[in-house]
Amino acid sequence: MTDFRADGVRVLVTGGTSGLGEAMAAALVDAGAGVAITGRDEQRTRAKAEELGAVGIGMDVRDDDDVERGVQRAYAELGGLDVLVNNAGIGMRSVNPRFLTDPQPFWRVSPDGFRDLVATNLTGYFLVARAVVPRMLAAGGGRIVNVSMNHSTMNRKGFVPYGPARAGAEALSRIMAADLEGTGVTVNLLLPGGATATGMIPDDFPEEHRGHLLDAAVMGPPIRWLSSPAAAGVHDERIVAKDFPSWLAARS
Repeated sequence: MTDFRADGVRVLVTGGTSGLGEAMAAALVDAGAGVAITGRDEQRTRAKAEELGAVGIGMDVRDDDDVERGVQRAYAELGGLDVLVNNAGIGMRSVNPRFLTDPQPFWRVSPDGFRDLVATNLTGYFLVARAVVPRMLAAGGGRIVNVSMNHSTMNRKGFVPYGPARAGAEALSRIMAADLEGTGVTVNLLLPGGATATGMIPDDFPEEHRGHLLDAAVMGPPIRWLSSPAAAGVHDERIVAKDFPSWLAARS
């Protein structure tokens, strides 16, 4: 599964400084792709990019002007863009640091916390895709991969606003795919398939359960494949990373 090559493919990974984004960026660099990553903190983003062998771009996905500047820079640095990986997001820790052991009902979520998470995890996907897609259409094609989560996460007790934001991003992805049908720009969903060992897991998560967390590297093989020539024409699929080998075998 790690043999898929993406030599010369130009990829923008939002939220690439840690977690799933970092794992996907590392896998893509290893596959021969030219990669740019984004993060809100430009200094941190540049440091992580240097470590990965990528381009680092400070960009706030909540701000449409900043998104346009960031996308312009990605095109300038990479000489174009073939794949957008919409991944930037924040987790439940931002509204409830103990969300797994002490879930809080929706009416206790602060309005500002709700707005910020939705602006990052849902509106951010829209803003970055909105900036990239016209350029891809003008170039004759491209690929968008929107990172999602399990459906059970979307309606889990105590998961406002993370669940609704992820559900919205998945609906957005399906509509994007419908709107782009037949244009040469493909859209697919990719999700880990379970809780992953990233910074989104709270510090008080029981130690006995940490061994069951997925490694973020599970995203590597499917994102390499989705960026490779092997995935040409693949459109409107929902791919679960932990099941990717069996999914791909069934598809073949």
